[in-house]
Amino acid sequence: MIGSLYSVLMRLLQPLVRAKLRRRARAEPGYGECIEERFGHYAEAPDAAARPADKGGFYVWVHAVSLGETRAAAVLVEQLRLDLPGMRLLLTHGTATGREQGRVLLREGDAQVWQPWDTPDAVQRFLTHFQPRVGLLVETEVWPNMVAACARANMPLCLVNARLSEKSLRQAQMLAWVSGPAYRGLRAVWAQTPDDARRLSQLGAPVMGVTGNFKFDATPDPAQLAQARAWRQALARPVVVFASSREGEEALLLEVLKGFRSLAPVEYAQAATKNIASGVQWLIVPRHPQRFDAVVDLCRQQGFTVSRRSEWPGGAQAADIWVGDSLGEMALYYALSDVALLGGSFAPLGGQNLIEAAACGCPVVMGPHTFNFAQAAELAMAAGAASEAPDLPQAVDKVLALLRSAHDFQVAVNAAQVFGQAHRGAAARTALAVCQLLGADGVLPQTH
Repeated sequence: MIGSLYSVLMRLLQPLVRAKLRRRARAEPGYGECIEERFGHYAEAPDAAARPADKGGFYVWVHAVSLGETRAAAVLVEQLRLDLPGMRLLLTHGTATGREQGRVLLREGDAQVWQPWDTPDAVQRFLTHFQPRVGLLVETEVWPNMVAACARANMPLCLVNARLSEKSLRQAQMLAWVSGPAYRGLRAVWAQTPDDARRLSQLGAPVMGVTGNFKFDATPDPAQLAQARAWRQALARPVVVFASSREGEEALLLEVLKGFRSLAPVEYAQAATKNIASGVQWLIVPRHPQRFDAVVDLCRQQGFTVSRRSEWPGGAQAADIWVGDSLGEMALYYALSDVALLGGSFAPLGGQNLIEAAACGCPVVMGPHTFNFAQAAELAMAAGAASEAPDLPQAVDKVLALLRSAHDFQVAVNAAQVFGQAHRGAAARTALAVCQLLGADGVLPQTH
């Protein structure tokens, strides 16, 4: 039974949520869109939810909170459409970037709304309005009142592509009075790795198997790859991308680059390092779009010239540093680059997804903080597609050493390409498991 204290707290927080959304909307207008959906109020008439059933279809609800989860969910949605021909997609998000990316997944008859705030009333209005046949939460999003309401409605709610770090496990155990019922109330969980499965089981989650990571199944956008190849042909020097950088990390990189500027070539090794460093085109792609302007300003304040992706009508412009200020173009940035520094790994933030870099044949150098993607990082290092450094200055040294050795660089590129292909199939395995579960529960006709 969900504690009434939790529900009271979530109700009391609603005015603060509205105020936060208004503030965020100033920098990201998407947060001001359809705010009432977050509280279970929808523009369409209530009987609109019956339309899929009227046409012999049904809603499959997929919740992808942010940009990364939405990209990962794309391959699962594609597979589910093949395995469940009558489905209509009900797609929910928590962030503006996730919602924007999710629009490309929609077809006629689908629906896209914000995730309902986790109060009993908002959750019930959401379920009553759309009447989904099954809910699939991507990666980490488990909300107590939503889980309880789905259980009361006999609607299977599952966690797919599930991951849980040691840090998140400890936090959940400290709040066991609310997290325990939430995880135990799920109908099924399919984990990315055996370690994720073990940690989720410790919380009482009904882990049904380990299916792998959807992100290995994603295919880089061919148009972006072609654009990157065209731009690379015009470049006379290698490109290094600082991918999905987080606040504070860009300043560390700029300090390193300023050091190369002042390096006196009194020794051969110093001169060689300075020459290769100054011969690199540095590209920074901040993780969060609301920080694009701040990163540009920071670079200029430190004395670097800057060219923004949004100002490239016909190709990249000459500058000390490029800033990737666009969404949904990581394939372009990775394919344009020779090596990537992994953002979020040089501060205790858990790192970012390195799988997309591998899919584009871009080797990765990462910092010591990769706990959110621990197994992917370990597998990438074992395969030779990634290496680790204790801090950002030493990571830059590793990048430059790799660029100085044509042999080592090509070995790393080949390893990244092989690694990206070696772990595919998670989406198909998960879709099959979902269909079998639903058939066994009598929720849908047995399709396999």
